[in-house]
Order: sequence, then structure tokens, then C-alpha cells
Amino acid sequence: MAKPRRTTDAAVSSTPAVLRPILPVLAFALGMVGSAPSLARDYAPRDVGGWTVTASKDGKGCFLTRAYDSPGETTLLLGLDADGTNHLSVLNANWSIKPKDRLELTFRLSKDSFPKHFAVGMASGGKQGFVTSFGAKFPASFAVSRSLHIFRGEVPVERLNLDGSGAAVAELRKCVDAQDAKPAAATGEKARGDSIPRDPFAPESERKPKK
Repeated sequence: MAKPRRTTDAAVSSTPAVLRPILPVLAFALGMVGSAPSLARDYAPRDVGGWTVTASKDGKGCFLTRAYDSPGETTLLLGLDADGTNHLSVLNANWSIKPKDRLELTFRLSKDSFPKHFAVGMASGGKQGFVTSFGAKFPASFAVSRSLHIFRGEVPVERLNLDGSGAAVAELRKCVDAQDAKPAAATGEKARGDSIPRDPFAPESERKPKK
């Protein structure tokens, strides 16, 4: 089983700036950060149980990541958005997956299994891998699992140690709650709505505030 190595800022910066694969049945985007974008300034990246938890660049969620000492240096990322959507991606420098490749993989957590699950290929930072999404209960299953085994049919893809995932997922949820609680976006939209006329192209005497 691949053993985790301490996640550093370099490991985080090697992750995708934006994950936007287009899936026929899954449509999502997770903005990730390697620096300190203004939208995420209220939540600084932190190490928890061997994982690194970081706010996403778009301010709508967070992700946790871990790099492993294994051939190809596997990197695992689990993202969680404020609306409950989750995204799992696994990358490895040795893999030959191409972006947008359609994959059917089996994911086995310690106490849960997801056979023949759809994923799509992606590439970033010199690594190739895949991204997929699960139901709302997946982060909870991930949190209580000690390992994640991935298969392509009968071929083993990766065996990953998830020690510390419980504390990491708990912190991940706190991070998401912190992003979701920010009033800036709502306040900004209200101010914009109040200042823009309903018809900005009408004569000045006929312009009315937007309602």
C-alpha cells in the first residue's frame, strides 16, 4: 500500500489550478489554490492528520490533499463544495491516462465499495490521473476508512493509506462552513442590483431601479 509522505506547499502547488473535466453525467468545477487568493484569505491552508486542507480558489468549497511515497508519487485530492458536491481525483506521474478518457473503476473503502464507477481522465503538473464524483455520503465513508483500493477490472490501480482521514474530513467540513458563511457575495450582489437601472438604455427620465 502506498505510504503517505508529508504534504508540502510544493505538493499543493503541483495540483491543478482548476479541475473542469466535462462529464456526461457529472458537471462540476473545483478551483484549487497553491498560493493565497483573496477569496480564500480567511482560511489559511493547514495540516491535519497528515493531510493538507485548503480553501478552493472560487471560495465555494474546500479540498484536502495527500501525496504518497510510491512509484510515480501518487497524489490524492478530495474536494467538497458548499452545496454538498464532492470530487475525488488521483494523479500519478507513471500513468498513461489521457485527458477526457472515459474510465470505469472500482473504489473500495474499508467499509464501502463503489464498483464500475465512472471517472474521466485528466492531466496536471506532469501527472496523469482521473477525477470523479460520488454521492453525498462519500466523505463520511472516506472519513472512517483506513484505506482506499482502486481497480480497473481485475487490475489493481492503487492502494492508498487513509490514516488521519477522520480528522481531515472534519476540518474539511469546517473549512466549507467558513466559506459558506461569508456574506460578501450576497452583499455585493445586492449593492450591484440597487445601482443598476432596470433598463440602462432608456432615456434618463424613464430609467427605474431594478426590482
